Amino acid sequence: MNPTDSGRMAKIRVLIVDDKQQVRRDLKTALELAEGLEVVGEAADGLEAVWQAEKLNPDVVLMDLKMRDMDGFEATRHIKSRHLARGVVALTIYNTNSVRERAAKAGADVFIEKGTDIPSLIEAIRKAASSGVADKLN
Repeated sequence: MNPTDSGRMAKIRVLIVDDKQQVRRDLKTALELAEGLEVVGEAADGLEAVWQAEKLNPDVVLMDLKMRDMDGFEATRHIKSRHLARGVVALTIYNTNSVRERAAKAGADVFIEKGTDIPSLIEAIRKAASSGVADKLN
C-alpha cells in the first residue's frame, strides 16, 4: 500500500465475487465498515470477476470458488497469471484438503471458510494484500 498525500495509508481495494447477491451484499456491508478497506466492485461469476478485475484493478479479490460459467478456481488462475490483483482470498463452504490444494494451485493466497467471523475475514484480506504472495493458504 502506498501512503496518500495526507500521509495515511491507502485503503485496500476489494472486489467481491460470489454467485449469490445476498452474500455479496452482506460482505460489502461488513467490509465497508472496516477501517482501511474499500469495496470497489462485485461480480456474480468468474467471467465477470476477470472482467471487473481488469477494469477496477483491485488489490484483493474475495473469490467464491463454486460458481456458474467460470468457477473461482479458473477465475483465480486468470487473475493471478495476468497480475490483475495482488492477492486472492478463496472463500468457500467446502473446507477440504482437496479444495484447499486446488485453490493453492490456482494461485489463491489465503483460504477462508464462509461463515468465518468478520475480523478473521478482514485479517485474511489484509494478509493477501500485504505482499501479493501472503502466506499461501494458511
